[in-house]
Amino acid sequence: MTSFSAGHSGPSKAPRQGFWTRHPAQVAPDLIGWEVLVDGVGGRIVETEAYHPEDPASHTFPGPTPRNAVMFGPPAHLYVYRSYGLHWCMNFVCGAEPGGAVLIRALEPTAGLEIMRARRGFEPARALCSGPGKLCQALAVTQAQNGLSLEAPPFALREGRAGAVVAGPRIGLTKAAEVPWRFGEAGSKFLSRPFPKV
Repeated sequence: MTSFSAGHSGPSKAPRQGFWTRHPAQVAPDLIGWEVLVDGVGGRIVETEAYHPEDPASHTFPGPTPRNAVMFGPPAHLYVYRSYGLHWCMNFVCGAEPGGAVLIRALEPTAGLEIMRARRGFEPARALCSGPGKLCQALAVTQAQNGLSLEAPPFALREGRAGAVVAGPRIGLTKAAEVPWRFGEAGSKFLSRPFPKV
């Protein structure tokens, strides 16, 4: 596990193209501490994973398909896919070249908790968004939002900070599982699972 300080830019500048047109492994840790809201419901991003088009674990590694077309489109858009036929997962398209994205793995709920509980069941706050499928259910993100701009309603992105970010291997992969492109806020109780200790 690697630990480093998270650096963030200054005041929000829509459309923030300079932020999004970087390698996904640079964008992913910088998103930790940002707040994402969907129709006013959401929270602080505390866990992400990066995926690059040359990464065997990425949906875009085989090339463009109808399923991954949004990832080959402009940055700062939402790519939504269904995992194992069960759960929606949301990704922020980014990269200096087409085909990159950051999977949003966990949020610290900050807005609309009662709405989230109604959607997810009356769970403790720490369990509402502690995984990519959970947070999509809590925020009502589905295929309907696939391809929408992150810089326009129903989305609101607010830049924020994390005290420190940790990095480690990604979760649930059969290819390139050892690549340390999973990032999280150090000490957060809202992660999908703890990071391995050194």
